[in-house]
Amino acid sequence: MGKRIKRRKDGRYECKYTVQTASGPKRRSVYGVSQREVTDKLARLVSESLDGLVFDAGNITVEEYMNRWLADSVDGSVKRRTYESYLSIVGRHVNPALGRMKLEALSPIHVQGLYRVKLDEGLSPTTVEHIHTTLHRDLKQAVKWRLIRGNVCEAVSVPKRRSPEMTPLSPEQAKVFLRAAEGDRHEALYVLALTTGMRQGEILGLLWGDVDLTGRVLRVRRSLVTGYGKQTYESPKSAKSRRSISLTRRAVSALSAHRERQREEGLHAEDGPVFCNRVGGPLHPKNLMDRHFRPMLRGSGFRP
Repeated sequence: MGKRIKRRKDGRYECKYTVQTASGPKRRSVYGVSQREVTDKLARLVSESLDGLVFDAGNITVEEYMNRWLADSVDGSVKRRTYESYLSIVGRHVNPALGRMKLEALSPIHVQGLYRVKLDEGLSPTTVEHIHTTLHRDLKQAVKWRLIRGNVCEAVSVPKRRSPEMTPLSPEQAKVFLRAAEGDRHEALYVLALTTGMRQGEILGLLWGDVDLTGRVLRVRRSLVTGYGKQTYESPKSAKSRRSISLTRRAVSALSAHRERQREEGLHAEDGPVFCNRVGGPLHPKNLMDRHFRPMLRGSGFRP
């Protein structure tokens, strides 16, 4: 490292030094309002260098780093839905606000300001918390890559999430709803939802090979994940989510009638989806909610 300290025209002191990085030696400068401050900074840099710690974000911007993190560290290492969530948060919230800044200049006050702006724009505390989670994770990787010394997200306050109170149907309301759904092409789906507690993605991810009507059991092996114009099947996040569920007699009856209707329409396949669209493909959750479930709910006299 260099040792020559000189005074600049702006009154500050500067010392140029050379740092060894993964891509070779690079020239850097350290600044201070006094020679002592510059000397102390250089001493710390020398100590870090001897310990094998080289922090060198250089001129890389937040946006350049975020895009590299998504491509090199995230894509392919997490579930597709998680990757698309990070991609959306970085593209819609982080890069537009902080992208032009140098990564090494990012401070807690910048991040805290971002959260304040997003809340003022009307985003929920839950969404801002998702932004924080994404930023915290990607800056944690920057620390591991020794681009920065610390994670600035450790020093910010995160808005408290307000979880809405759940209002499930009462047993009597469930009976009213099921009476309204009798004969509907998705009656079996609603029966499963009410009698098994399965998640929407798990129900839409069911294949006929997962269902044993004779043994009155089905196996949860995957979920249907929808995002960015694509639908894919993904295995559950945990072993606990992969499970067998006993079916009620009503569920068996509804599924049997549903399978017979599929056969009449030429849509049934032994390895195909239990709940499909009118051409035999996976049922899109938005279409299910907007075109079928919500109208059915309103028709039964319930609020959305």
